[in-house]
Amino acid sequence: MTSTERFLAAAEAHSAHNYHPLPVVVATAEGAWVTDVAGRRYLDLLAGYSALNFGHGNRRLLDAARAQLERVTLTSRAFHHDRFGDFCTRLAELCGMELVLPMNTGAEAVETAVKTARKWGYQVKGVPDGRARIIVADGNFHGRTTTLVSFSTDPEARAGFGPYTPGFDVVPYGDAAALEAALDEDTVAVLLEPIQGEAGVRVPPPGYLARVRELTRSRNVLFIADEIQSGLGRTGRTFACEHEGVVPDVYVLGKALGGGVVPVSAVVSSREVLGVLAPGEHGSTFGGNPLACAVALEVVAMLRTGEFQQRAAELGARMHGELARLAADGAVAAVRGRGLWAGVDIDPSHGTGRELSERLMARGVLVKDTHGSTLRLAPPLVIGEADLGWGLEQLRDVLGA
Repeated sequence: MTSTERFLAAAEAHSAHNYHPLPVVVATAEGAWVTDVAGRRYLDLLAGYSALNFGHGNRRLLDAARAQLERVTLTSRAFHHDRFGDFCTRLAELCGMELVLPMNTGAEAVETAVKTARKWGYQVKGVPDGRARIIVADGNFHGRTTTLVSFSTDPEARAGFGPYTPGFDVVPYGDAAALEAALDEDTVAVLLEPIQGEAGVRVPPPGYLARVRELTRSRNVLFIADEIQSGLGRTGRTFACEHEGVVPDVYVLGKALGGGVVPVSAVVSSREVLGVLAPGEHGSTFGGNPLACAVALEVVAMLRTGEFQQRAAELGARMHGELARLAADGAVAAVRGRGLWAGVDIDPSHGTGRELSERLMARGVLVKDTHGSTLRLAPPLVIGEADLGWGLEQLRDVLGA
């Protein structure tokens, strides 16, 4: 057996099935490139589903982590530590908000936002106890907990995990009229991805987010923006909501907030909203730990310069220009996205998304398929222009364009 085959066999023998990874075994990585156990290099055009916005092994983030590792890594929230206040302050400033509630994973952060919205609905809006409802969109992906899959419309994520948590109303994504019709006196929040990632990088119609903001404000309903994948520079702005000049009531953040070094997530909002939580009503042993705060503080500092947002905008324009030419040539069925983020629908004549991903892997490029026929492209924001061009050339070649 080759070294790759040995690693794959061990994984197959002793790990439960939850993903269907490509048969590459990464050993080292730097920037936009990874190297497998056999020494072959690959261009990473997925970036950990946006968790690696700043690339593999970013020196600033590793230095921040190393320095903190020598001091203290965990206190639990039973005690204060000297990085916590600074992290909450800086992240609140970046978001233009007042309070931060740190967690670990994106799913934890969404669960936290759901709990907070319900509490706010009862305590501030005056919804009768037990009647709070939250509007979500079809095609959503907010995580895989039992509550979050309860309002998923993806059979693969939802089927077989009931009974399901009540209290959610699903409306078509991008349909403001349907959302307006679903609002009632028991609605406490609208939870949306400004751009739906797992669904294939679906961008809503122009004006949709602004209309959601208008409707939620007029009906005293919280607008919760799940920017776990779309936020922190990915779309060419700090937050995808900014493309329509929208500021939600609540940001849900994760993935890139930990820089691909440690899992870090957060709910960021006003004092009126997050202030409804009292000590003991919610918590996390690792949420806001010193190591996480040290890394995330450096992420926030990097974003404050605007450099990475600008790179995503400029390189994204090139990427979408190349992809638009593929669509115009008939090589792909459709292209969607914003910044350094794209969903590319593959015509069935070229094979499935999985088959295209495997062909690209054979050429030294890593992407991932979703929903059968769509490829997701999310290069690290630090990718070089020449490397990005080479990766897109490989896509053109496997499509025979």
